[in-house]
Amino acid sequence: MIQVENLSFSYSDKPFISNMNFTVHEGEIFGFLGPSGAGKSTLQKILTGMLPSYKGSVSVNGIACNRPTQQFYENMGVDFEFSTLYEKLTARENLKFFSSLYSRKTTDIDELLSAVGLENDADKRVSDFSKGMKARLNFVKALLHDPDIIFLDEPTSGLDPTNNRIMKDMIIEQKAKGKTILLTTHNMQDATELCDRVAFIVNGSLYALDTPHNLIMSRGAAKVTYSWMEEKECTASCPITELSKDERLNRLIRENRLLSIHSSEPTLNDIFIDITGKTLE
Repeated sequence: MIQVENLSFSYSDKPFISNMNFTVHEGEIFGFLGPSGAGKSTLQKILTGMLPSYKGSVSVNGIACNRPTQQFYENMGVDFEFSTLYEKLTARENLKFFSSLYSRKTTDIDELLSAVGLENDADKRVSDFSKGMKARLNFVKALLHDPDIIFLDEPTSGLDPTNNRIMKDMIIEQKAKGKTILLTTHNMQDATELCDRVAFIVNGSLYALDTPHNLIMSRGAAKVTYSWMEEKECTASCPITELSKDERLNRLIRENRLLSIHSSEPTLNDIFIDITGKTLE
């Protein structure tokens, strides 16, 4: 669905994105992870045809990103972090207007508003919306025309836990329909849960690209931490591969004296810092 070969781009004489190569497969959720200023948003702008003056070869759904056609945009849905809604229009009026820009059949507006809990606010001006409400409306705007590929930039930013879950379930639903999704996020839990593969981007360069599971497992085995009571509560840990050799753990299990036991492994944020020396926060 997306092919990037030897991509380089600069806003000035100093290189910004350098010799980047990757592909994104149809039906995949692909995550861009990196600190602020790493080049994630610039990369999304290149892929959506907004920055055509790049070097190298970049195509989306077979169309070169520096020569976008009407069909290029008909097949694409975009939800940037900052709202592109018209504040003086209502939620319904916004969706009606953006629906009119596409030649293909669009999704029922009331259905979309209901899906993100905005059915009772459909006729309220967007200027009266909270940040979270705008985020939800901006998200369904990207789904209006049932696009083949969806770009999401921090889609769950500013959402409470309930709406965060609704949004992630809708993203998973779009993937189940065969949509290709590019996700930029600082939320490592979201990236781990949603993404088939993630790319670590720092200073315009690609540092690593793999599935979240492979990245986590490749940087250290999980360990098990357990606790029990002596005169006070005690804790200990051992690698998950060594459980059968931990005599104390096995004795505590036989004696039914465990207070707690849980496994842990590195997070994507831990892996990112380990690989790049940078932090995602």
